[in-house]
Amino acid sequence: MNASEIVKKRRWSPLAKREFIAGLLFGLPWIIGVLAFQAYPMLASLYYSFTRYDIPKAPVWIGVQNFTDMFKDRFFPITLVNSGYIAIIGIPIQLVFSLICALLLNLKVKGQAIWRTIYILPVLMPEVVLAILWNWILNPNLGIVNNMLKVFGIKGPLWFTSPEWSKPSIILMQTWAVGIMIVLYLAALQGVPKEYYESAEIDGAGRWQKFWSITLPLISPVTIFQLITSISWALQYFSQVYILGIMAGGTGSMGAPRNSLLFYGLYLYLQAFVYLKMGYASALAWVLFFISALSSWLVLRFSNRYTYYEVT
Repeated sequence: MNASEIVKKRRWSPLAKREFIAGLLFGLPWIIGVLAFQAYPMLASLYYSFTRYDIPKAPVWIGVQNFTDMFKDRFFPITLVNSGYIAIIGIPIQLVFSLICALLLNLKVKGQAIWRTIYILPVLMPEVVLAILWNWILNPNLGIVNNMLKVFGIKGPLWFTSPEWSKPSIILMQTWAVGIMIVLYLAALQGVPKEYYESAEIDGAGRWQKFWSITLPLISPVTIFQLITSISWALQYFSQVYILGIMAGGTGSMGAPRNSLLFYGLYLYLQAFVYLKMGYASALAWVLFFISALSSWLVLRFSNRYTYYEVT
């Protein structure tokens, strides 16, 4: 068979062309949406990251100066430390707590559906309401938590108004609303074949041995998925600390007390929409992208030996 015959065979039939055009037309709204609202903003921000773009002035090309200025910015390392604190300390706490809750909800008990509904309810709460609620619960003077501690003769901390306790307060608030994590773990637990547990019981394995040798390995893909998404979330954490800053006294109180709540996402917002330094904010956004991508790669790179994937 010569080259011309191969080309003729590879040509599309009229029916195939019509189906391709029809599929393209049906997908056109999505394609336009991706190009207009994702691809273009990303490319535009990449360009702006190499410019001095102080709104409303026109952008001026300055090369990598925005990126080098980050090393002179005294707030930049603070944002990395604060976001890293939430990622390194908060995420493991949330994963462990959500797994324990999922194990409890997986038990065959009376009113199981009611308990599962109760655990997922905090997720349905808007983030603004969540921040206001916990700001009241952890109020140093009138909050429920400190008043309960008073009963036992314990003086409660200042929580959100204390540099030492502000980030633990954020972790406590977010751990209360890990319903999505619980649901994912619960689905993973229900996907573990019961035959494995029955075989382990025949061999004399106890509850801890079954959990450590069967449950944890089989739900490890879900753990890795939740770890990656949680790291990305922690690096972009914004909503609750923004609301807390507004309640504390407006934009001037963002990150208070003593910048202990100045997270990376919040600082990026302040640079872009408060100080109107869109060029510097774009550079911060791309650094955040590479940090998030690197974190995800490292998790996947070093978790392969500890993650179980079923071979079909």
